[in-house]
Amino acid sequence: MIGKISGRIEYKGDDHVLIDVRGVGYIVFCSDRVLAGLPGPGEAAALFTDLIVREDLMQLYGFPTLVEKEWFRLLMTVQGVGAKASLAILGALGPDGVSRAIALGDVNSVKAAKGIGPKTAQRVVLELKDKAPAVMAMGAPRKAAVTAGDDAVIEPVAAPAPVSNAGAQAEALSALGNLGYAPGEAAAAIAQAAEASPGAETPALIRAALRLLAPKG
Repeated sequence: MIGKISGRIEYKGDDHVLIDVRGVGYIVFCSDRVLAGLPGPGEAAALFTDLIVREDLMQLYGFPTLVEKEWFRLLMTVQGVGAKASLAILGALGPDGVSRAIALGDVNSVKAAKGIGPKTAQRVVLELKDKAPAVMAMGAPRKAAVTAGDDAVIEPVAAPAPVSNAGAQAEALSALGNLGYAPGEAAAAIAQAAEASPGAETPALIRAALRLLAPKG
């Protein structure tokens, strides 16, 4: 499997980019959001990739971070969600937005993605509620890097940074798991706390999530 592409951009299309890797051109399909974050032709770029093989075609899909790639693969486990739909959801929400939507049961946010109907959006939220925390716990992975020549290392232009602290959310999720909370309820509480206080650090997120999880009455 081709897991990462590093090279020079030859051109950018409406839904893909052509990356030259030592004389071999790779067509990599990306969401609108990822394409907008990539540099122009002639510039260095790197993408983590997932190779989809069908009977009649092979296509590469590209992502600026490993966590976004894992979301892509997880979304495709939902009935009715293929590569195109998965890319549309990530393009509309980004990995952090997908995390929040699933944790909070926000069907409307998922439904806002192009080509995603209400039934599919509901399946995404319901089927991934308990699977999503495993991807969320990956935190904020490093962006892929490109080596130019023998010495220089060039970082690609990444997609817009999320407003919330993904690393802190992952640490808080792990802490609540150690306290015995179920992944689904812990993720929902952390997402709600992060939405109320974007950029909050781990201790603050844990305290806020515990307040939300505390028995009422």
